[in-house]
Amino acid sequence: MDKIVTEPDVVLIGAGIMSATLGVMLKQLQPDLTIEIYERLDEVASESSDAWNNAGTGHSAFCELNYTPEKADGSIDISKADVIAEWFEQSRQFWAFLVEKGILTDPKMFIRSVPHMSFVWGKKNVEFLRKRYDAMTTSPLFQGMQYSEDFDQLDEWMPLIMKGRNRDEKVAATRMEVGTDVNFGCLTRQLFKHLKEMGGVQLYRNHEVRSFRHKEDGIWRVRIKDLTTGQKRRARAKFVFIGAGGGSLPLLLASGIPEGKGFGGFPVSGQWLKCTNPEVIAQHQAKVYGKAAVGSPPMSVPHLDTRVINGEKALLFGPYAGFTTKFLKKGSFFDLPFSIKMNNLRPMLAAGYTNIPLTKYLINQVRQSPEDRLAALREYVPTAQGKDWELEVAGQRVQVIKKDPKRGGVLEFGTEVVSAADGSLAALLGASPGASTAVSIMVDLIHRCFPQKASTPEWQEKIKEIIPTYGQKIAEDPQLCEETRSFTGRVLQLQEPHPVQR
Repeated sequence: MDKIVTEPDVVLIGAGIMSATLGVMLKQLQPDLTIEIYERLDEVASESSDAWNNAGTGHSAFCELNYTPEKADGSIDISKADVIAEWFEQSRQFWAFLVEKGILTDPKMFIRSVPHMSFVWGKKNVEFLRKRYDAMTTSPLFQGMQYSEDFDQLDEWMPLIMKGRNRDEKVAATRMEVGTDVNFGCLTRQLFKHLKEMGGVQLYRNHEVRSFRHKEDGIWRVRIKDLTTGQKRRARAKFVFIGAGGGSLPLLLASGIPEGKGFGGFPVSGQWLKCTNPEVIAQHQAKVYGKAAVGSPPMSVPHLDTRVINGEKALLFGPYAGFTTKFLKKGSFFDLPFSIKMNNLRPMLAAGYTNIPLTKYLINQVRQSPEDRLAALREYVPTAQGKDWELEVAGQRVQVIKKDPKRGGVLEFGTEVVSAADGSLAALLGASPGASTAVSIMVDLIHRCFPQKASTPEWQEKIKEIIPTYGQKIAEDPQLCEETRSFTGRVLQLQEPHPVQR
């Protein structure tokens, strides 16, 4: 069978939200670009971008307590929350641009208004939440946040959580009406539908990238195999983006770029408890996040989560963390051992040694019984009945391990872009906040990998059209923040927030 050889300008590996976002952006910036997309599975958005595999919060730092750590002096650091909230506003602007252009047809298919709340109990946690509220409301991005320790008020906000709870218990919650629920699976499929309809774009499903070679001419030779027919292909591209979720690390290592040496990955799996009782589902309308257990990874922050999946309201609780050697939900148990190389062995061993509490936490999570999981749920839903909930396997996340001159290696929580010095290849590693900040990540990647074009007036003007606040800090401009949020809310058909009661 003869080998097929193609010469696209760009190769995107992985058909998830990252590749979809980058592909649409690049075609907006340069419509004549030719792009080939290779996906190992038979459908797009089947791994981390899928609704059941992704937290879908629209991570905007409204309710995620791990984004606002308490410093040694007792003050609350909101700097990370400010950045993430601003990045999410950029995502909203990009989606609003696509809706206005008719590229995304019905915003309610992928984004809906759902209040974001943080909920805690116990004197120490209540004091933390009050300090967090005071700190966050100094930023324009968190204006409108409400805080209450009043049982009746909390009962109005989240009746399912307060039902059956001791009124004498010390509790508190914050609430942001402008929170959203985002179905990144649906959004990704809409973006790829648009890309496939454009000239110069080819999407290949059931195609696995096997190897890379970078020649002196600056062109990447990407070897691909059709998993259905066995047909071998080779794509010669000027730029390659690896956006394969948990599968990005092995591909980055296979590329051989010096910048990728020393990186490793620590896989963490997850599970949800999914409510099956419509009467219970109807009693809750919010995303309620609590505090993570000591030693747990940030992605394991417990939350009771209202979702809209396939047009139907759903209710999830979790995630319950676990451990597997797979890097993808539909991956291989050999993913982790095969990712260990001489150049990342020391960082991985060092990170493993310094994260023994995390390892113990994951082992305990794996050993949990149904009764243990129900007990954790009842901390948030005191009246929960086991018959109303069933276990659902969530997506796979691979946390980044990187070299550290002092400690040998460190385990990072978050997302990281690794790119070749010449900008010809880039890979996205890590997890949360991930999909919610895909737009900002891709704008940064474009500046890093296409520096000359990105600095031209034409590209600068187009980026400003796509993201009107590009180059500005809405976290420092209350009026711009309010105007931007109002505009995107109107275009995306989100509900207007109720008047804030102070």
